Amino acid sequence: MDEAGDEAGIERRPGDRPGLVRSAMFILWPSFFMAGVTVALVFAVVDPSDLSWFGAAPMALPRAAIYTLSFLIFWLLISAASAMSLYLAQQQKSPPQ
Repeated sequence: MDEAGDEAGIERRPGDRPGLVRSAMFILWPSFFMAGVTVALVFAVVDPSDLSWFGAAPMALPRAAIYTLSFLIFWLLISAASAMSLYLAQQQKSPPQ
């Protein structure tokens, strides 16, 4: 294949970054899935109406908002861990300079 395409036969435009898109999908899709699993596991045990910040009064948010915020927080944390793993794996493959 020439420089304009990749191994799947998809043509690339000059500004495309297939490595970045592929890395983002390696990070975001599994972390999205695991954030959903984590939210399900956590809220199977914890009632959202009982949550409070550091002993203060319980949060005055609807259950759906708590589920959504929790999902986004878990997704962010798991994405950060996945990104660090991918970064370290890529560093291991490249020879030291």
